[in-house]
Amino acid sequence: MDLFEQVSADIKKAMLARDKVRLEALRGIKKEFLEAKTAKGGDGTLPDDAATRILVKMVKQRRESADIYAGQNRQDLADNELAEAAVIEEYLPKQLTEEQLTEELEKIIDQLGASSPADMGKVMGTATKALAGRADGKAISAKVRHLLSK
Repeated sequence: MDLFEQVSADIKKAMLARDKVRLEALRGIKKEFLEAKTAKGGDGTLPDDAATRILVKMVKQRRESADIYAGQNRQDLADNELAEAAVIEEYLPKQLTEEQLTEELEKIIDQLGASSPADMGKVMGTATKALAGRADGKAISAKVRHLLSK
């Protein structure tokens, strides 16, 4: 079962459970998936790696919205956004721990032969593709910068 089918099945479960927040988040996911499947130039399919990129983007949007709402003293809206982000994260691969991220990045740096901060772009290009959905872009960037400045 691919992610699209799994989300569709989970929408039905959320409807039966009358879980409003979960249902709203899942409907948002399905909407984004359908838009990607029917986008101009698409072939009507949505591979799981493309679906993962969409989910990462959605989680990031929810977190940014929550920060804005919290800054405007609208904690009720911020809590809703964070709850939706948590539902969306359930469909992402397991996130890497700090140690695992360091280990993966050290492997990539060794493979590319990177040795200075000037090689950061090369490392980031490879790392973001290799770690897509398993680590946040900001965390990857900060760790790469730290590792290359040693």
